[in-house]
Amino acid sequence: MSNYVIIVAGGKGLRMGGEIPKQFLPLAGKPVLMHTIERFYTYDRHLNIIVVLPKEQQAHWKELCKEHHFAIPHQVVDGGDTRFQSSKNGLTAIPDGEEGLVAIHDGVRPFVTIAVIERCYDAAEESYAAIPVLPVTDTLRYIDSHGGGKNVLRSDYRVVQTPQTFDINLAKRAFDQPYKEAFTDDASVIESLGCQVAMVEGNRENIKLTTPFDLVIGEALYHSLSNV
Repeated sequence: MSNYVIIVAGGKGLRMGGEIPKQFLPLAGKPVLMHTIERFYTYDRHLNIIVVLPKEQQAHWKELCKEHHFAIPHQVVDGGDTRFQSSKNGLTAIPDGEEGLVAIHDGVRPFVTIAVIERCYDAAEESYAAIPVLPVTDTLRYIDSHGGGKNVLRSDYRVVQTPQTFDINLAKRAFDQPYKEAFTDDASVIESLGCQVAMVEGNRENIKLTTPFDLVIGEALYHSLSNV
């Protein structure tokens, strides 16, 4: 039995307003993606790490690894045109018939805690599928097709994070089906087979770095957590 993590890093950084893909932007002196990989390596040094990157970014990633003396073992596979295809490509890299669990994580979420990673794997071992979530703290408003709206009960909703963690064979079977627009994340692909997805507590710091503002917050978070 072997456990895996697929770290999907397919961004082009357009919302960051620059040429550098967001997963390669520096955070505390080294690329965001390296911090993310380190989190999972710290959780389990025997974890099989698969990094999904666009083909045109892979040579640059190798140069960055050399520059930063980054030696954590990982396999790089080609990204796809959609998140669904990128996750599917990562799953294809896992040998058929492999028993175990696979987490799928955003490459630009470097602040997931070891406790959350552990909760996800433990819950998936019990329930075959698990995702980290947080309560909604802001007021939510539903907008109808006519531009009108009304407030909804935030207690009925949760904010979903990654890693989203599944039984390997279940995930391979789910991603073997054709893409649908209803697939908004990896868990929705699993749910389309009629499977229940368990929810575990996420961590508030586990933000996705997609805008320049997020990167400012990320730098502050890094230094704050380093001083704890």
